[in-house]
Amino acid sequence: MVITGLILLAAIAILVWGYRRAQPYGSVGILAWLQSVVLMAPWLLFFGLFALGIYINLAGVLLLLLGATGLYIYLGRRLRALGQDLLSTQRPAPIPAADSVPEPTDRLEPLDQPTAAPGAPAAAIAIPPEELAQIEGIFGLDTYFRTETIPYDQGAIFRGNLRGDPATTQAKLAERLTERLGDRYRLFLVENLEQKPTVVVLPATADPVKTTPAQWALAGVLAIATLFTSLEAGAVLQGFDLLQDFSRWRAALPFLLALLAILGAHEAGHWVAARRYGVRLSPPFLIPAWQIGAFGSLTRFESLLPNRSVLFDIAVAGPAAGGIVSLVMLVGGLLLSHPGSAFQIPSGFFQGSVLIGALARVVLGDVLQEPLVDIHPFTIMGWLGLVITALNLMPAGQLDGGRMVQAIYGRKTLGRTTLFTLVVLGLVSLANPLALYWAGVILLLQRDPERPCLNDISEPNDARAALGLLALFLALTVLLPLTPSLAGKLGIGA
Repeated sequence: MVITGLILLAAIAILVWGYRRAQPYGSVGILAWLQSVVLMAPWLLFFGLFALGIYINLAGVLLLLLGATGLYIYLGRRLRALGQDLLSTQRPAPIPAADSVPEPTDRLEPLDQPTAAPGAPAAAIAIPPEELAQIEGIFGLDTYFRTETIPYDQGAIFRGNLRGDPATTQAKLAERLTERLGDRYRLFLVENLEQKPTVVVLPATADPVKTTPAQWALAGVLAIATLFTSLEAGAVLQGFDLLQDFSRWRAALPFLLALLAILGAHEAGHWVAARRYGVRLSPPFLIPAWQIGAFGSLTRFESLLPNRSVLFDIAVAGPAAGGIVSLVMLVGGLLLSHPGSAFQIPSGFFQGSVLIGALARVVLGDVLQEPLVDIHPFTIMGWLGLVITALNLMPAGQLDGGRMVQAIYGRKTLGRTTLFTLVVLGLVSLANPLALYWAGVILLLQRDPERPCLNDISEPNDARAALGLLALFLALTVLLPLTPSLAGKLGIGA
């Protein structure tokens, strides 16, 4: 109940803060803020009623999501139409004097490079003068009106005014750059600290590095460790300690195979989506966990991503595949459960998840009112698979959920959701040490956002935003427990 209340308070605070931020931008800002309200409204209503002990059934949830999706799409069309009108009336900014010195805020925070200290002398541009002249020649009034060139790390920032559609403009400029200088440079279209479209050109040497032999070895070691922790978790479910009685390892083997199927489906989803767009991925670095076998895996991008839609598609593909396999296992296990099944668990365990408790109530019926419930092993395996998927959908850093938030809402929003996620995990860890372990993994390994895409301006379409909303919503329903009063109304628990 406390965690649910904190989530509601945080959501309302974000909406109020967003409205104050949107007001200076007029109609465009208000429309963008209303889109955020529409996306959060089903969450606020569901969890607000949930905190009061009122449960909305599956049909009601789907109706809420359908209505929110339709309204989001309508507002998105209005916002794009208004944005095009403003863009068509925008005039190029005047060219500053040659001796003007850029302010520190001209440095682009999204590319994660250090800013110059105040008062420090202006750095020289690392790009050779003859190549810099070639780069400056790709701009024009029909694409991007360049007003100033600023040194930036190994490349340069080209300030100016965007004169067309971001995707089309970035593609034209990148094509011109390739025609003049081949494959030696990469052109990014990003937002600067003033939230204005800005072009950044970096040498190809700044591309993501490929996995080194040492990293491949680390991936192998983590995979072996995960095999062992998964066997240990399966052994605990069977009622023995693998370290003390290793000769019984075959009894834990079905759990290991089921977990490998879930993790394999997750990684296959990422791999298929990445291959579709020609994006290279690193090997998965599995995260072993004594309690549940594994937390999932960490996977790096070894290619630059063309746009935020590609980032979203690759991020969501893994949880979608792993979640479907887990859900099939769970539902299949519930359907196969009968008196005398392999596992007996207290019915109160089903109060630990809104989604799983509701599914179990639909399939098992009044059996959940008994003190003990006989269930098929697939039920436990599917349940743990859904928990692993939900943990990876948390909106933090480079987790799949964090990548989805970055793709839809941008890096600044991801920074806020990452901080909020870590705070919530810290509070939950007071009751469950598992949350503290996961918070440590995020804080040490996954807290930073992904690097910007080549076109980091164009947002994913409304269908992707709605799919992201649904995925995050389902993840919360897996992780949040039922309140005792609501569990009693549903008939879950003795």
